[in-house]
Amino acid sequence: MNKLECTIFRGGTSKGVFINEENLPSDKGLWDEILLSVMGSPDVRQIDGLGGATSTTSKVAIISKSDNPDWDVNYTFAQVSIDKPIVSYKGNCGNVSSAVGPYAIEKGLVEVTSPETVVRIYNTNTKKIIYSHVQTPDGKVSYDGDFCIAGVPGTSSVVKLAFKDPAGAMTGKLLPTGNVVDAVDVPGYKSVEVSLVDSSNPLIFVRASDVGLTGKELPDEIDSNKDMLERLETIRGLGAVMLGFIDDYKESAEKSPGVPKLTIVAEPSTYTNVNGNVIEEKDMDLLGRMMSMQLTHKTYALTGALCTATAATIEGTIVNQVVRKGFNPESLNIAHPGGLMQNGVECNIDKDGNRDVPWVYGYRTSRMIMDGTVYYK
Repeated sequence: MNKLECTIFRGGTSKGVFINEENLPSDKGLWDEILLSVMGSPDVRQIDGLGGATSTTSKVAIISKSDNPDWDVNYTFAQVSIDKPIVSYKGNCGNVSSAVGPYAIEKGLVEVTSPETVVRIYNTNTKKIIYSHVQTPDGKVSYDGDFCIAGVPGTSSVVKLAFKDPAGAMTGKLLPTGNVVDAVDVPGYKSVEVSLVDSSNPLIFVRASDVGLTGKELPDEIDSNKDMLERLETIRGLGAVMLGFIDDYKESAEKSPGVPKLTIVAEPSTYTNVNGNVIEEKDMDLLGRMMSMQLTHKTYALTGALCTATAATIEGTIVNQVVRKGFNPESLNIAHPGGLMQNGVECNIDKDGNRDVPWVYGYRTSRMIMDGTVYYK
């Protein structure tokens, strides 16, 4: 039996295992087997590991102290498949990112300041820098506060995440195809309009009505519809081909299961969330439902929300077509299955019409759950 020092954090609406890179083999080719065993994959229950049997609780963050003066720590995100022997390092998880700063402080990887410590995080997946603003009164991480986020019970101290120059995180371009809207022919269905946008993470946006949805559905409604899941994964696969991630859309679940993420959007409309609470139309800027690892995301990925906010500011995209007119880009409210999620984006357009996105930012909470040793096969 092997053992590994690790920490479990809740970051935003995700939960993951955090590992100091120095505790892993220098040969990264050995990482997959270790991470699969640690999480208990492949197994739909992940009964023999630390995974929580959902895509949002089968995540790993690998952290190391940086020797680069431009940032403090390196952070590699790994999405561990539940039912397949696959570990994907494509793309980043914004929710998990919200716990990287607190982890780095807890482990003494950065110098602490009071009342707030800004941890500069280099995400190796997207080669982007994230500024994590962590509350550290008295030189220690504070997990207590009055800030709440939809999808997490109770309140905690806020963690502000500012993503610097997020455009082209994986493709090198804000609009990877050069178009605000593209048409894809979905085998067995029809031609569907999509917008491919890459900001913090690449997303494929589709209008809910174009795929037979309202945008107000809850995860169980979508996940219980086999035909709908197949339709949505086909669209995601076709988008992955357009982005150059794979060659055959039928191989999307095997070769690029985590990115791009398919996101279903619709105009603001009152709905009831997973907790039975009514979310009023007047409080939101658009409806959003996101797919994650071939099932519906229980809430909404942070990097996905940041990309959504960016797409909302680009005239002509699917998101721009459905977002509330006159919305404030610095405070965009996305209505997801758990409730509302607020994000912001700063966009500049020069005289030639070129768009620059210097910052996107979101607000999350995090909490350290466990610190100790995991035993794996």
